[in-house]
Amino acid sequence: MRRTRILTAVLALAAGLLVGTPPAVATTQRGVLAADTYTWSNARIDGGGFVPGIVFNRSEKNLAYARTDIGGAYRWSESTRTWTPLLDSVGWNEWGHTGVVSLASDSVDPDKVYAAVGTYTNSWDPTDGAVLRSSDRGASWQKTDLPFKLGGNMPGRGMGERLAIDPNKDSVLYLGAPSGKGLWRSADSGVTWSQVTSFPNVGNYVQDATDTTGYTSDNQGIVWVTFDESTGTSGSATKTIYVGVADKDNAVYRSTDAGATWTRLAGQPTGYLAHKGVLDAKNGCLYLAYSDKGGPYDGGKGQLWRYATATGTWTNISPVAEADTYYGFSGLTVDRQHPGTVMATAYSSWWPDTQIFRSTDSGATWTKAWDYTSYPNRSNRYTIDVSSSPWLTFGANPSLPEQSPKLGWMTEALEIDPFDSDRMMYGTGATLYGTADLTKWDSGGQFTVKPMVQGLEETSVNDLAAPPSGGAQLFSALGDIGGFRHTDLTKVPSMMYTSPTFSTTTSLDFAESNPNIVVRVGNLDSGPHIAFSTDNGADWFGGTDPSGVSGGGTVAAAADGSRFVWSPTGTGVQYTTGFGSSWSASSGIPSGAVVESDRVDPKTFYGFKSGKFYVSTDGGATFSASAATGLPSGDSVRFKALPGTKGDVWLAGGSTDGAYGLWHSTDGGATFAKLSDVDQADTVGFGKAATGASYQTLYTSAKIGGVRGIFRSTDEGASWTRINDDAHQWGWTGAAITGDPRVYGRVYVSTNGRGVVYGDTSDSSGGGGDGGGGTGPTPSGACTVTYRISNQWTGGFQADVQLTNTGSTAWSGWSLGWSFPNGQTVGQLWNADWTQSGAAVTARNVSWNGTVAAGSSVSFGFTGTWSGANDRPSSFALGDQTCTVA
Repeated sequence: MRRTRILTAVLALAAGLLVGTPPAVATTQRGVLAADTYTWSNARIDGGGFVPGIVFNRSEKNLAYARTDIGGAYRWSESTRTWTPLLDSVGWNEWGHTGVVSLASDSVDPDKVYAAVGTYTNSWDPTDGAVLRSSDRGASWQKTDLPFKLGGNMPGRGMGERLAIDPNKDSVLYLGAPSGKGLWRSADSGVTWSQVTSFPNVGNYVQDATDTTGYTSDNQGIVWVTFDESTGTSGSATKTIYVGVADKDNAVYRSTDAGATWTRLAGQPTGYLAHKGVLDAKNGCLYLAYSDKGGPYDGGKGQLWRYATATGTWTNISPVAEADTYYGFSGLTVDRQHPGTVMATAYSSWWPDTQIFRSTDSGATWTKAWDYTSYPNRSNRYTIDVSSSPWLTFGANPSLPEQSPKLGWMTEALEIDPFDSDRMMYGTGATLYGTADLTKWDSGGQFTVKPMVQGLEETSVNDLAAPPSGGAQLFSALGDIGGFRHTDLTKVPSMMYTSPTFSTTTSLDFAESNPNIVVRVGNLDSGPHIAFSTDNGADWFGGTDPSGVSGGGTVAAAADGSRFVWSPTGTGVQYTTGFGSSWSASSGIPSGAVVESDRVDPKTFYGFKSGKFYVSTDGGATFSASAATGLPSGDSVRFKALPGTKGDVWLAGGSTDGAYGLWHSTDGGATFAKLSDVDQADTVGFGKAATGASYQTLYTSAKIGGVRGIFRSTDEGASWTRINDDAHQWGWTGAAITGDPRVYGRVYVSTNGRGVVYGDTSDSSGGGGDGGGGTGPTPSGACTVTYRISNQWTGGFQADVQLTNTGSTAWSGWSLGWSFPNGQTVGQLWNADWTQSGAAVTARNVSWNGTVAAGSSVSFGFTGTWSGANDRPSSFALGDQTCTVA
């Protein structure tokens, strides 16, 4: 599963985010902007992308961070064994800052953490890179912009860490830059930066010099910085610093005067790139992992070396002969409790599996995580349990020596917990794995590998659909892992879509009046690019491609599921009756048009391409161009037809150098009126109407009243409410949005790397009939409570509570009580009314969430204060009923 992550949306954004104004067109006057408080969560997938870096703090136990290539940074929470996202505050105009090229955690002051951010070094990213600094473990950030770009999703992103803090004088930091920009230093804790002009080599390695896009032709630059802490004292700058450079002939440099001068290490290996440099100061060993390529996908040869810092002696400690490698080495770590123990990965061994090597004698001898007994049979030193993320098997049933699930691929991040020799974490192209019994490796037993990834959501979302009925709550179309059918947003689905399994799903739809019929299209190296389901997405079967199809494109299902219109990549728009056993070319509509269906009339379909709106009334056989004018001239447009009303169409999109906004048609696209108070809009979707409202709730990712955000309207766009806040922005959210047709106020938001985000409202005036009052009758029957600390910092924390009705009858009101064990106090609580007296807290339903059906759940959250300890409550009571604690 290769994560190129070069989105079509990136190109559209790069074409003009910040210039120009929309032309004047016919407008509809609208109302004022309001705000609402929402609770935000992820539809759980757990992982789904490349984790190129893991960083443990060296002075505080259980403090660890992970970085992703496009999905931000995370902090480990030991109490819940989950990850807390740290960069959700990154906004639309700086979406590239969700790509994290390096992280550094301060061992002198563990509250401090730094992130070097930026996604692309070429024109795809509209902003330069930055260094973010936090004094509260990533709960909040300050930013210093850099005069160059950084590449969290560029080739070589698994090397590092490029950002490093002086362990003796933590006001000093170094940053290795790409693109020939050299080595940079800060002497004031990351506030200001200047280039180290004495550093002699800016790097010269590029993956492909002929690439005119600048993606694979960029100089990968300075790739890691490592301090020898034994050469300094507290408060004084460390004398000896090692730096890795993307230069096969001159890969490692050293300073012995705190960075004033630098020399190339004599006698070093040549012909390879040093992906990692890890120092064991106790034994005076610098370990280096080499590959012939920059990764994370490529790499055909590699070596491991040990450098004696006292004598300058180089020793080749490769676990296998160079001639026997078909991979490079990258993941590299030492056991700080037993520094002679070192581990490394064969990161680019795609088949049959990645390999992990372990030595307990400083690299003199090695053992492998798996080996052949007699080919193709394998003997593994590990067992792997993916029951918490069962989709990691990818539904595969491979032939030996390949196994399912795999140990991994793209394994460039590998770290042994510096306080616990039994705990190791490593990143793959799909998840973050860990073990808590690593030392069984040495005693002849099998250590257990499990996903250690909950809370870390790293999928790129292309499309979303929430059906009005059926077992599925949500369908998602995702990059790299296809997508999922969620029947419970709080649980990881058992498998992505299969039969066929697309590498990326580009579009999906369901039949509005028969949601059992679902269609999806996507990318696949060989096989059909379209699939159908007749049981609400539970099972799938492949269709037949028309001639010339090379990619998924967009697809639309008729309102009754009797026919489909498909606009695939590689050929023109097509239509079919039935399930795609044969296709016919649609006329009157250009190739590459975006297609959607009317949600009432099964023979009406719509299309859009290059400023023109198209309509078909004969099931997609023929389209006619609408006379509507003033629509966006480009192709960064998304539109949808309203369920329940024929010909009611909303269209969002454009760019800042032309028409940009939100348009509404009530005559099937013959005319459109532009909403005057919507400055920009990129998505539009519908959800359950508010109490007393005659029109479904609208949702959009837009700029309204000069503010970028996620917005809701309950009055057909006459007024808008911003429902996210500055702490919840998730970078770019322009691919898809939809409300929930069954739950008022619930909205599903696409992100480019933070997965599927959904929000629930605290607005008690909407959705009526869904709940009782805050003082409703005490429910009876069994209950289960899940209490999760989702974020914690010095003196404060945030917790999420889920209450599940495990009885046989519905509740018409609820009241949940508990006592804090350590004197914690609630500061703010949402989605429930609450009181606290001493340690005792009572949370009661609000008007819209009092009714809880048997088997269903209700959730609320709060922030609070703590000191000394922050243990979870041991018991919860629903009235007089004691709940099971999950």
